[in-house]
Amino acid sequence: MRRSSRSLLVLAAAALLSWAGPAAAAPHPVDYNFFAGIAPELIEPGGALPGADDPYCVPSPEHPDPVVLLHGTGGGAQTNWGVYAPLLANEGYCVFALTYGAYGLPWPVSAIGGMRPIEQSAAEVSAFIDGVLARTGAQRVDLLAHSQGNIVGNYYIKRLGGADKVGKLVGIAPPWLGTNAFGAGDIAHFSRALGAGPAFDAVTSSLCQACGQLFSGSPFMAALNADGVYHPRVTYTNIVSAIDELVVPHTSGTVAAPNATSIVVQDGCAQDFSEHLAIAGSPRAAGHVLNALDPVRQVSVPCEFVPPFTG
Repeated sequence: MRRSSRSLLVLAAAALLSWAGPAAAAPHPVDYNFFAGIAPELIEPGGALPGADDPYCVPSPEHPDPVVLLHGTGGGAQTNWGVYAPLLANEGYCVFALTYGAYGLPWPVSAIGGMRPIEQSAAEVSAFIDGVLARTGAQRVDLLAHSQGNIVGNYYIKRLGGADKVGKLVGIAPPWLGTNAFGAGDIAHFSRALGAGPAFDAVTSSLCQACGQLFSGSPFMAALNADGVYHPRVTYTNIVSAIDELVVPHTSGTVAAPNATSIVVQDGCAQDFSEHLAIAGSPRAAGHVLNALDPVRQVSVPCEFVPPFTG
């Protein structure tokens, strides 16, 4: 074949590719299992999940606000978000995650977040979000939080100036009024009434300094909610389980307000047995999360059997 003929073929192929557009990137696999992020952490300690923390991610016009993932007590950037990092990246979001509130010890302790006081964790989140905004050029972020992450995120919003940098907080199993799981809130209350509050606080904070702050009636929760649960300029969506064993009662996460929408995953779907862990791995909860982040482009929310603990 003559060179001119080959050149014409090359030009024709290039034109065809240009007309067809760039090949779409293969989607990241999504394993609807709360524990899906543990294997990546074991393989690459302190690494990033597929789809997360891309330093070159540019927010799209459809999703201009990056999503920052805030884990729960004992969770981390990978271990808590094995479902949502790839899922949100597949949907076109810039996704970022951090491990906050971990003790300054070598791995694996460094991967166990949410241990230190919530005020300190919120300060870490504040610095992280500033970095995300600087890196992406976005004006604000949306927060997706699980369990304690909701309180950390809300402390940042209400006490550290985060309301100017957050559009939405989508909460999975939020304990807005604290928790009385296993009667811990009642025990703490009686301990303080008997003058044994400092001793009780010392015991509960020996491993997890944030845990006692999350008990219903704690001084921390009372101070945080003194001006109302929500910040009026942020939109909140609460996705909760009626059989949550760690946020007790589950209505702690469904406080009513004009700028808050609450969803109980069992409503209209008796097959959903997700509790505190499984709700962060449930495809049904994930559908509600996607719709909360993007009210314009609604997806179908499945109703199917969701096992406890895994999702």
